[in-house]
Amino acid sequence: MAADQRGKAATLALRRRLLSNSCRLFFPEDPIKIVRGQGQYMYDEQGAEYIDCINNVAHVGHCHPLVVQAAHEQNQVLNTNSRYLHDNIVDYAQRLSETLPEKLCVFYFLNSGAYHGHLSSLIDISPYKFRDLDGQKEWVHVAPLPDTYRGPYREDHPNPAVAYASEVKRVVSSAQEKGRKIAAFFAESLPSVGGQIIPPAGYFPEVAGHIRRAGGVFVADEIQVGFGRVGKHFWAFQLQGEDFVPDIVTMGKSIGNGHPVACVATTQAVARAFEATGVEYFNTFGGSPVSCAVGLAVLDVLEKEQLQAHAACVGSFLMELLGQQKAKHPILGDIRGVGLFIGVDLIKDEATRMPATEEADYVVSRYFFLETSCICSAYCSDWERAPCLPLLFDPRPQTCWAHRVQVIPSLSSHFKQDNTKAAGALRHRQPQACISQPQAA
Repeated sequence: MAADQRGKAATLALRRRLLSNSCRLFFPEDPIKIVRGQGQYMYDEQGAEYIDCINNVAHVGHCHPLVVQAAHEQNQVLNTNSRYLHDNIVDYAQRLSETLPEKLCVFYFLNSGAYHGHLSSLIDISPYKFRDLDGQKEWVHVAPLPDTYRGPYREDHPNPAVAYASEVKRVVSSAQEKGRKIAAFFAESLPSVGGQIIPPAGYFPEVAGHIRRAGGVFVADEIQVGFGRVGKHFWAFQLQGEDFVPDIVTMGKSIGNGHPVACVATTQAVARAFEATGVEYFNTFGGSPVSCAVGLAVLDVLEKEQLQAHAACVGSFLMELLGQQKAKHPILGDIRGVGLFIGVDLIKDEATRMPATEEADYVVSRYFFLETSCICSAYCSDWERAPCLPLLFDPRPQTCWAHRVQVIPSLSSHFKQDNTKAAGALRHRQPQACISQPQAA
């Protein structure tokens, strides 16, 4: 705790000296030093309070007492690897299985669930990484995002799900013509950094059919969007219909509320195929008694505090308020989302849908951060297409979020475009307005 008393400037100087510049900071021009978190709030070294709208890892709230207690109590008894029999790992697997379709019944536990391309094999399947490095490998094939706002098949298309799935079929056929086989199709159930995209209903079942007929498996990435975030369902892939079941589901980040734990769930058929290779799966820290105790506590909190229903309620409320602003301000091109997974797309022109990238960055850095002490993101998702897609408001917050959302009502007057300024004018600072916490459904 002594380091928390160090001034921000001294901490920044040490970081610049000891850490690589590739380890980036939020708000690099004037970084904030966070020393404490509680619920959906974070606090800097001066005690200033920030509403956390971006930290989707602390899923049930920063430092939730039940999660902290579970880790502490198990740490006092035993923490070792999964080669010993222990109840926590089987209890946790059982609890996870109860949230998933019956076919997804075999579990592998890991110690990290954010595969952002730190291994060469993962860089090779991460377009936003490999396009800045060695380029796309011949065994990697990228299908278009099922984006009905900016993609080739938009909201006026009679069946965008089938149209986008046909693009996957085309990619599969092209690979096969080159003598290649299909191993797997990787997709985030709701592409997040790719632009807060909501795939059209029916897209995944159609794609899965093409992939499986080609001999591959469907991998649904729930690392950012699982565990009740979407409100309507516990898992985002379930938005695609109750009959759709991926072959593999990856989980991480929110699974441990900040504790490093992750999981892969799969079918008996996939697990048996892996076992037939004779290769052992072992992860030194994955599935430890402490990690599983934390995971169980997160599930307990989600259930006891009805946070899935809360995500649906608060998310619906936010979408309604944002929709009201869209009707007033042409810079708001699209508002899309489900539960507490929401994206707002800023545009310069309604006809062309040209992204208002600079405006988005300006609003986030000047209005949200400086005026409302609200930490959220505006970024360019240029890993697939250009020009990049700006997201003004990218809430992937804690599922307990919305005790005091000091954002939407006072934001209206700030969406006044000024064509003489590239950044767009935020003309008036309005008093902060509060949204009371809706009751969970």
